[in-house]
Amino acid sequence: MTIETIKLEIQGMTCDDCVTTIEKKLEGLEGLKSKSVSYPEHSGLFSFDTEKTSKKEIIERINSTVHYKVVEEINNGNNNDSESIDKESEQKTYLQNSDYNLIIIGGGSAAFSAAIKASEMGKNVLMINEGLPIGGTCVNVGCVPSKTLIRTAEQLYNANHPNFTSIKPGENKINFKEVIRQKTELVEDLRQKKYVDVISGDPNVTVIKGRAKIVDKNTVVLRTPNGEVNGETKTGQVILIATGSSTFIPDIPGLKESGYLITDTLYELQELPEHLIIMGGRYIALENAQMFARLGSKVTVLQRSNRIIPTEMPDVSESIADYLREEGVEIKTGVKINSVSKKDDKVSLQITIDENDEAIEGTHLLVATGRKGNSNNMGLENLSIALHGNGFIKTDEYNRTNISNIFAAGDITGEHLFVYTAAYAAALAVENAFGESLKEKDYTVLPWVVFTDPQIAGVGMDEDQAFKAGIDYDVSKIELKDIPRSLAARNTKGFIKLIRNKGNGKLIGARILASEGSELLMEISLAIKYGITAKELKNMFHPYLTLSEGVKLAAITFDKDVGKLSCCAV
Repeated sequence: MTIETIKLEIQGMTCDDCVTTIEKKLEGLEGLKSKSVSYPEHSGLFSFDTEKTSKKEIIERINSTVHYKVVEEINNGNNNDSESIDKESEQKTYLQNSDYNLIIIGGGSAAFSAAIKASEMGKNVLMINEGLPIGGTCVNVGCVPSKTLIRTAEQLYNANHPNFTSIKPGENKINFKEVIRQKTELVEDLRQKKYVDVISGDPNVTVIKGRAKIVDKNTVVLRTPNGEVNGETKTGQVILIATGSSTFIPDIPGLKESGYLITDTLYELQELPEHLIIMGGRYIALENAQMFARLGSKVTVLQRSNRIIPTEMPDVSESIADYLREEGVEIKTGVKINSVSKKDDKVSLQITIDENDEAIEGTHLLVATGRKGNSNNMGLENLSIALHGNGFIKTDEYNRTNISNIFAAGDITGEHLFVYTAAYAAALAVENAFGESLKEKDYTVLPWVVFTDPQIAGVGMDEDQAFKAGIDYDVSKIELKDIPRSLAARNTKGFIKLIRNKGNGKLIGARILASEGSELLMEISLAIKYGITAKELKNMFHPYLTLSEGVKLAAITFDKDVGKLSCCAV
């Protein structure tokens, strides 16, 4: 009989209960003579009969707990066979069956959030990214470029259309190439500072460029851009799919052949479109419609539904439609697009509205008809990973797919397609994969914004949702024309609407249509989350002549007519 003693570094322990869990896992292992696990030292000392068991079997037993992982063997001087892992040259390969604790497929906000969280937990991470540059949709072709272009258009519009009669309307012109250059400069700067630089010095995170195909629940194979397998495989204890989403392109005769823009390509144009036709009538469509109209394009919006922003109440969608039309945006609703064609650098759409056929001709066509999950050609069928909707991956309350060690987060799940929810979901997925207990995702208080002007901002329920939930509710709505700040700014477009539970007075939702209305959301979000009543909210100090005072006035409006009160109403 040959007795060998090894000392192993174990990560993941947070208390003495973890010691008990690990030692129980090793009970019954034939040949194990002694075991001593220490939480303070994050290590374990094990003696075993080499004829009946092995170091590999001990390590596999510990790693099978999922929450605790053997990092390396510590050379204690009593073991001639002890190994030391060269973390730099071997990319911190752990003494286990997998190359990495976590393999992330994708390189956007969800992927980065997961990588950072996993690194903080001491995990070894491989990120495989292909498609958009590092940073994904938000920084490259979504949030960042669109919001800086929206601000550019807003500055130009306000300069030429001042709210004050004492200011002469201007005739400022736009240098569109400079607009795009400045946008690109910002995108590249933020991509470098907020993504590339953040993980470049992290020894726990390795990033490689390439396509990944899932072979089994722990293995991915790398592929060339044309889809060919190059033979290199990587294994991971946990796999996180964070491949995001892309524009859903409807099947319309002639659309593909005629050519079209999506936001990925729209923001790369070097010349301002003369007449931009937009298919769609929700977030992306409306933000770009107003932005390009303000920059100087003629804009036509074609919406299939009878209202733009059809998921919101009519007062929201009809008000924003009126404001956009006032700025010259043409909006057609109830539209069926029959075909698309192109001739002499013009794009023509044959459409039907109320059984009447007509043709719409423009110079450019933007498709903004929703999103689809980037799930094709990833090998998901090899494991029968469940999908839903337009290629989105179905996940449970812990962000797991139907394969327990494969998680998904961000746009690829089809849930709440925002950069901040993607980051939240990815970090939660990592915590659930490697933490001590499982935590359910929670979107009950989720603020969101459409960056038109006025902005559409919301959190919690609207009237329709409250009704369907069986809540006895009431509504308070104050127009911006009754808010002193808006009067002083000569900008009275919009309203603030609060919804409360009549039974307990607590807020359950809000919808805001106001310039910079998004800045009011967090006060209301906190009120909903922590059960603050409308009465308590109105008793808080709100500085006079701030837009946030409108929240207080809206709370007062539940019980009083603010139009009949002094400016100092309480």
